[in-house]
Amino acid sequence: MRAHGSDRRRAVQGPRRRERRDRGGPQGLHGLRDTRAAEGDRRRARSEVAAGALGYGLGIEYTPGAGRSEIYDIFKAAAETRAPVFVHVRSRPLDPAPGVPIAVAQEVIANAAVTGAPLQLVHLHSTGLKDTPVLIDMVKRAQARGLDITSEAYPYTAGSTAIGSEFFRDGWQERSGISYGDLQWPATGERLTQETFERYRREQPGAAVVVHMIPEDVVDQVIAEPAISIASDGMPWRTSGEHPRGAGAFARVLGRYVRERGALDLMTALRKMTIMPAQRLEGISPQMAKKGRVSVGADADLTLFDPAVVIDAATFEKPMQASVGIRYVLVNGKPVVDGGKLGTKLFPGEAILGTGKGR
Repeated sequence: MRAHGSDRRRAVQGPRRRERRDRGGPQGLHGLRDTRAAEGDRRRARSEVAAGALGYGLGIEYTPGAGRSEIYDIFKAAAETRAPVFVHVRSRPLDPAPGVPIAVAQEVIANAAVTGAPLQLVHLHSTGLKDTPVLIDMVKRAQARGLDITSEAYPYTAGSTAIGSEFFRDGWQERSGISYGDLQWPATGERLTQETFERYRREQPGAAVVVHMIPEDVVDQVIAEPAISIASDGMPWRTSGEHPRGAGAFARVLGRYVRERGALDLMTALRKMTIMPAQRLEGISPQMAKKGRVSVGADADLTLFDPAVVIDAATFEKPMQASVGIRYVLVNGKPVVDGGKLGTKLFPGEAILGTGKGR
């Protein structure tokens, strides 16, 4: 499975060979090549899942030329082995009818329903924006009818993506209801103007930009919703930091949403951050049946924190600051955070692999 971050990079740096697809007219040589290329992609994806990948990752927003039938075929392939499909949904089209975020989610929900493939809708609130309550209802009703559909969200009103990505193709302001001043450059903390946006996009297309676009009441609702798990969507720590979620997401939930606001109780928050994500992967990886819980025989992956003081310290201006109140983190029983200090020479983790067939 590849993360949709890699799809973002390909959208910025790679050739756009698929944009001819689904434009109508005779297929011709270009269409034939695209069909063969799509078949090759599916074969490679099946091979990777058979070799231990944890599912199929689709960043459709960053590959807008990906056809509907191509996406449907991937769901059919995933259903054969019950491998989950993790989807960053298609970009919101310019459409005068309200509820466009609902429509782009419905594409993949329908694919999951008719094929039986497990589906994880990523970042439900940045997908749905003000229509997020409808998407929450759709996920819950799908689950009640026996469909294997789940989702997650991070506790922030801003997302992040590469400034050169397809997110910012023509019409981005109208599609997302934002403008240049809603974009923040992590390296300087500045809010962008048209001039700085165009310059950074031209000179540093692969660099991340913070996108302030999610209503706060939507974040509050989705974080409190028991059916939706918590995720960070954080980038690797080998950078200087693009977004505070990479360092602060889970402590932010515990400190701000549990202790300060009382939006959800502690045990519900812990379930949303531990066993729910583990259960999402148990079908494809038996290793995950030993994660996300404290019980005899489970892996000793533990975070010890003080619920009276735990809080995030990372900000959009300083996104790499460590959270407060987390004293110990054990991975396979070995302390990687000891007395609040992060160790740098101990790597007790193990690769999580799929079985090649889910359940």
